[in-house]
Amino acid sequence: MSLSRRTFLGATAASFAAGRVFAASKAKIRIGLLLPYSGTYAALGNNITDAMKLVAGKLGNKLGGREIEWVAVDDESDPAKAPANVNKLISGEKVDILTGPVHSGVAMAMMQIVRQEKTLTIVTNAGAQAVTGQLCAPNVFRTSFSNWQTSYPCAEVMLKDGRKKAVLMFWNYSFGQESMAAFKEGYSKGGGTIVKEIAVPFPQTEFQANLSEIASLKPDAVFVFFAGAGAAKFVKDYADAGLRDKIPLYGSGFLTEGVLGAQGAAAEGIKTTLHYADSLDNGPNKKFRAAFKEATGREADVYAVAGHDTVHVLAQALDKVQGDTSAQKELIAALESVRLDSPRGPFRFSKAHNPIQNIYLRQVKGGKETVIGIAQKEAEDPAFGCAMVK
Repeated sequence: MSLSRRTFLGATAASFAAGRVFAASKAKIRIGLLLPYSGTYAALGNNITDAMKLVAGKLGNKLGGREIEWVAVDDESDPAKAPANVNKLISGEKVDILTGPVHSGVAMAMMQIVRQEKTLTIVTNAGAQAVTGQLCAPNVFRTSFSNWQTSYPCAEVMLKDGRKKAVLMFWNYSFGQESMAAFKEGYSKGGGTIVKEIAVPFPQTEFQANLSEIASLKPDAVFVFFAGAGAAKFVKDYADAGLRDKIPLYGSGFLTEGVLGAQGAAAEGIKTTLHYADSLDNGPNKKFRAAFKEATGREADVYAVAGHDTVHVLAQALDKVQGDTSAQKELIAALESVRLDSPRGPFRFSKAHNPIQNIYLRQVKGGKETVIGIAQKEAEDPAFGCAMVK
């Protein structure tokens, strides 16, 4: 009797496993895109989305044997609307996997929900420290960067250049604040002195009074956080004030990323640190840039690379579980074991599920972003407060 029972249980288990694989292969996998498609950051959301769909198309529009169904919501970069938008995707659309957002404020609101719902989530841009710090969770991964990663390495760069006294200037919101804190951590360790911190209300772009103050302080260098149109204006104003050739300008890579054309000659010589650069000389980067340009008519950027890597990460992991998103423990373990040869270089996840990646030293030369070295090899975010890191 016990033999027949074992035989029955074995047959049942085999039947269940086969059924699971069959169900996984037939049902579409629903991927939620919580990204900005209007407003200031629309171009970023579109580049992430287009890169994801481009890579998926090359994989037959399937992950783990299941056809992909995309469900996009315009988050408008509005943290106040984030809870409703996240709930729409998770409870309303019943997505299997949630991806996005760009804005760190939206990400913070999103984290409160996905931690509770335990929805598998891939953060494709927002750099807020807490995502892989005190709010880290087994079901949340990030394929972009943390604010610490893009700023901390620049401190050593500046010190090696002999710049021992610095002024910091930044948009006064979470991204800017965390960027400055990371830079200060590295700079003070190396013996640097902060002469002054100039916090500019976001999104103000009137810099004249601040630039006059910098000129009077005469620091060895200035480290800043600005991005997008604000960064374009700041760099031009800095040069127009006669500071470019007197006080070297440094920043995280967002200072020049995507806005070099608007900055023109004013950006010449600026040094920045970032986990990607257009000119990285590796096969995956050349291949991806050519494919993205052909598909969209646009140049790939750091945001497109995050979209590219998100799909490749999911493809590797979902293949291991044969597309079964309900097997979350196994899927999380599969994601943790992912290794990519990315356009950005070698990529893997830390214990806190943030990328471990090279941070490159870039300098604008002849109107182009040139890689002049690695500022920090295999940079790993410290993940302050993350319970998963022991």
